[in-house]
Amino acid sequence: MADKIKVALNGYGTIGKRVADAVMRQDDMTLVGIAKTKPDYEAYAANKKGYPIYAVEPAKAESKFKAAGIPVSGSNLDMIKKADIVVDCAPEGLGEENKKNIYDKLDKPAIFQGGEEHEVAGTSFNAAANYGEAIGKKYVRVVSCNTTGLCRLLYALDTAFGVQKARVVLVRRGGDPNDAKRGPINGIVPDPIHLPSHHGPDVQTVLHHINIDTAAMKVPTTLMHMHFVNATLKKKPSRDEALAALKQYPRLWLIPSWYTLKFTGDVIEFGRELGRPRSDIMENAIWEESVTVDKEGEFNVFQAIHQESDVVPENIDCIRAMTGIEKDGKKSMEKTNKALGIGNFNPWKLTPP
Repeated sequence: MADKIKVALNGYGTIGKRVADAVMRQDDMTLVGIAKTKPDYEAYAANKKGYPIYAVEPAKAESKFKAAGIPVSGSNLDMIKKADIVVDCAPEGLGEENKKNIYDKLDKPAIFQGGEEHEVAGTSFNAAANYGEAIGKKYVRVVSCNTTGLCRLLYALDTAFGVQKARVVLVRRGGDPNDAKRGPINGIVPDPIHLPSHHGPDVQTVLHHINIDTAAMKVPTTLMHMHFVNATLKKKPSRDEALAALKQYPRLWLIPSWYTLKFTGDVIEFGRELGRPRSDIMENAIWEESVTVDKEGEFNVFQAIHQESDVVPENIDCIRAMTGIEKDGKKSMEKTNKALGIGNFNPWKLTPP
């Protein structure tokens, strides 16, 4: 493709490095570079991959990069000027500052992550649910990992049957695997202790009409989040009809019992066995055994959400929507899914032994 979208990654942590890799796997995008504040193992890996590295506050940082033997291509401002669009993956709370101090001044469109407030962009995004809302927008926020997982599931249910009311309990990992300072170490923490948690209102920034209550807690694990979702449906499908509706969406992965994936560690191990980069599970991992629908139309399910990676395909689709290179959300998702291998191990395509 002659006119590839030039993407800059302003921030190269847990999400940024995954989005950078995902951009490189698209045939309609190219990576201008990644921004780092200092040399570290992630900068070393980015350099080995051939990604141009730009320094935040180069007057302070360039000497450190030079001492580490890592070349710097300029400042993050130089990088952003070269780009068509910026994916802001800076630490939580810095996106708003970057918007005011950088993107507004340079007149560059930018995508923010779920750690920022909805108001930073005015549009919150999930590819299946509201792709069209992001087309041509200057600023868009891709919602958080938990909200992304909930939007995918609730959108599928609402489209097929209508959702009258959703109630969700979220069991959240305490921190990412490389984040030693996070906790709790030995306890279960209501987080937040007031109800509802922020996740329900966040879902409503995308699915505006969904009636939803959420409660959340943190536990001492690093692997994934777990959701218990109860939804009262307007129609009363059979269990088979509910399963069929979910199977229409490659980013909803239904795990059959014969896989014997019993907990989140098994799910991550499965990704490792199949050669997924970083063992990433970008799909909602839904235990098929847990899917139930009673006679009153009450739907129940357990799903696990890989907090490090499930927003990555949404960022890729958001790039296409904002730049207008693809106005059909379904086509964009199909392109993204194919490039990232999403849906390749959906179990209903396989024959059990």
